[in-house]
Amino acid sequence: MVERIDVSPEFMERERVARFKDLKSSAHAFVDALIPGYERDIFNIIGRGVVEDKELLPPITDNRDFNVGLIKADPGKGASLHIHETNEVFIPLTGRWGIYWQNSDGQRHEVVLEPYDTVSVPVGASRGFRNAGDETALMLAVVGGTDPGKVHWPDETIDEARDYGIGLDENGDLVKLEDA
Repeated sequence: MVERIDVSPEFMERERVARFKDLKSSAHAFVDALIPGYERDIFNIIGRGVVEDKELLPPITDNRDFNVGLIKADPGKGASLHIHETNEVFIPLTGRWGIYWQNSDGQRHEVVLEPYDTVSVPVGASRGFRNAGDETALMLAVVGGTDPGKVHWPDETIDEARDYGIGLDENGDLVKLEDA
C-alpha cells in the first residue's frame, strides 16, 4: 500500500507542473539532429529520457517508470533509425506522423498516425519517425523506465553525424568534435 502524503499548491507548481510556455527545447538533442532530414526540436517534460543533450533538463524530474517529451518537426523531418532498451510510445498532437521501422532483412515498414492515434514501439525494434504532414507538428513521446538507457544508433548514423561535427562521449552524451 502506498503511504498518503499531503502536497501544497506551491510544491505542485514548483516540482510537478510543466508549463508549455516555459519549456526549453533542444534542436540538437540527439546525434542525428544535425543531419539533413532529421532536424527537430525536443522538449523534455518528465525525466531526461534518452536525450543526449545533457543541457536539456526537464521541469519535472521525478520520472519513476516513464519519461515524457514533445517532438516538434517541420514537414518531412524527424529521426533516423535507432533502437531503445524500453518501449517507446508516440501520440501525435497535431499533424500526421509516420512511424517507421526496419527489420534485420532490410525491409522497411511505416504506419501513419493522425492526432491522438497511439503506437507503442517494442524494445529492440529499429525505428524512426517523420512529420508526414504539410505543416510543423507536435508529437508526444513516452519512453518507459526510470532509467531508459541510451539510444543505440547504427554505425552509419554515427559516421554521418561526425561529418557534421557532432559525436557522443563515453557516457552517450553529445560532444562537438574539434576536427570536423
